[in-house]
Amino acid sequence: MPANPNFYEIDLDKNPANFQQLTPLNFIERSASVFPDHVAIVHGRMRVTWAEYYRRSRQLASALAKRGIGKGDTVSVMLSNTPAMLECHFGVPMTKGVLNTLNTRLDAAIIAFSLDHADAKVLIVDREFSRIVKEALTLCTVKPIVIDYDDPEFPQTGEFLGEMEYEAFLATGDPDYAWHMPDDEWNAISLNYTSGTTGNPKGVVYHHRGAYLLAQGNALTASMQRHPVYLWTLPMFHCNGWCFPWTMAVVAGTNVCLRWVRPKAIWDAMADEKVTHLCGAPIVMSTILNAPAADKRSFSHKVEFFTAAAPPPEKVLADMTAAGFNVTHLYGLTESYGPAVVNDWKAEWNDLEPGERATKKARQGVRYSALEALSIRNPETMQAVAADAMEMGEVMFRGNIVMKGYLKNKKASDEAFAGGWFHSGDLGVLHPDGYIQLKDRSKDIIISGGENISSIEVEDVLFKHADVQAAAVVAKPDEKWGETPCAFVELKPGANATVEDIMAWCKSLLAGYKCPRHIVFTELPKTSTGKIQKFKLREMAKAI
Repeated sequence: MPANPNFYEIDLDKNPANFQQLTPLNFIERSASVFPDHVAIVHGRMRVTWAEYYRRSRQLASALAKRGIGKGDTVSVMLSNTPAMLECHFGVPMTKGVLNTLNTRLDAAIIAFSLDHADAKVLIVDREFSRIVKEALTLCTVKPIVIDYDDPEFPQTGEFLGEMEYEAFLATGDPDYAWHMPDDEWNAISLNYTSGTTGNPKGVVYHHRGAYLLAQGNALTASMQRHPVYLWTLPMFHCNGWCFPWTMAVVAGTNVCLRWVRPKAIWDAMADEKVTHLCGAPIVMSTILNAPAADKRSFSHKVEFFTAAAPPPEKVLADMTAAGFNVTHLYGLTESYGPAVVNDWKAEWNDLEPGERATKKARQGVRYSALEALSIRNPETMQAVAADAMEMGEVMFRGNIVMKGYLKNKKASDEAFAGGWFHSGDLGVLHPDGYIQLKDRSKDIIISGGENISSIEVEDVLFKHADVQAAAVVAKPDEKWGETPCAFVELKPGANATVEDIMAWCKSLLAGYKCPRHIVFTELPKTSTGKIQKFKLREMAKAI
């Protein structure tokens, strides 16, 4: 039958009131209006309501606008998880500007590159990082307006670099500032740089539409009811805190800031602030579980913990459950606004044996509700792999929560979107039930004597050893086999396992060719977000 023409006669351009731009900026206005007196931010002894949070964000926007910040201008910030960082997530885009959150663990050269590449107009810097930022400012060519942030709850000793302190800068703004909606929801809201482990980092551009959608997607995925209490163990500089600064405005929750990830502070927040949700890499789970007994506190409620990176080992999952946490495995990249895939748990899996349950838990899962398409495809033919949990391909994304592109890097953008899909660089399989499972990064597959070895599989076996706290496996060049697995192992405090013990353990659970030929006990190098830096381990393996 032909389509009913009556539905197509409306000229959408004549009804602008029905078609406003999507932006997460509306979330804070609503929460401040509906729940003005509810606590939005906890930081030390500080308590900030939603009305105050909204007022200060507008005041920041006004102060920035008075200094010339407008559409497309970059405001870079070097901040810990503090109230100022939360305010920047709303105040900067309220000017139509673009927020660039700098990784606080990077060296001066990379920070200088980022400031230049982003063409930063303003730089807000926490005094804790003044030394490294001072060096970066001597290396970069841009000359941003520098504003110092002196944490009122945890004052730092670093020197002042700018023309005024953050509170004084805010005082120059209007708390009733009539902030700006984006001209187009596809306009940039933030700029996040990749790790840059193989060269200069790439600038990943997020738009208002994607931030709006993932912010709500997080709330749905995390089953957040009204007024959740979220603990900031995840750095807000990482993918804009997986968009959770905007998510918390959707549900009028309470942001519990955590300047440093320390076990006592985490346990205190669980008990005193009644934290309901937190996110972090597996290292955060280790921090929680390995806390001194004197630092641990009792709490009666269940805490939802969302983790990404490597699949949580079976032992860690069991220990987290016993401690009162429910762990959900997420997966995503900087280019997908953070997590875009979730291991959506099914009730019937609770009846499985522990080993089978852990196997289900280790899968990355299915797409977020905000992601239009998730697929595993042959990167050469672009054909989808069979749903047999065997055929390996590259994980690919398509939808509104995929980045706009790489700033000033058309070549990399074109390569990333080849064939109409975003290419993640991760290799995985598709299970018959539609859940995906990563097998490795394309660069992390070990090819030994023509056989493919998944470093994740070997790492999972190592993690199951009672004395192992962390492990990573990389390829070591080998004249005979081409490559062989080399394992770097971090033992638990007080553990005394030997190389021979670990070797025997692997041989009892793995095919011979998959077992590490070399085992090195060491502290694993990690990024600021807790991810193991395998590129450093590869260099170490070559030197063995």
